[in-house]
Amino acid sequence: MAHYAFLDDDNIVTLVITGVTENTDDINWETEYGNRIGQTCKRTSYNTYANAHSGEGTPFRGNYAGIGYTYDVYNDVFIAPKPVVEGKTFTLNTSTWIWDEDE
Repeated sequence: MAHYAFLDDDNIVTLVITGVTENTDDINWETEYGNRIGQTCKRTSYNTYANAHSGEGTPFRGNYAGIGYTYDVYNDVFIAPKPVVEGKTFTLNTSTWIWDEDE
């Protein structure tokens, strides 16, 4: 089982689905699902958060994608929306791909 995120023209995640695990056949499932929906499709890992894998695997694309997340094409990662909290500011940590609260 694998998960796939669909992106609009601004690389914002609009939908995340469970799909076929890649590398089990000769089909590129990112392309196949993207063509079906009519949006760019990128695989995402349910086990990846803060650029770390919850088990013994390799982290994949920074974070598990969620609706409203941005896909950073240059770094090949998913980034959550920047938090908006009154009186606080946040900076994106480019090691973890998580928003850190500024001190």
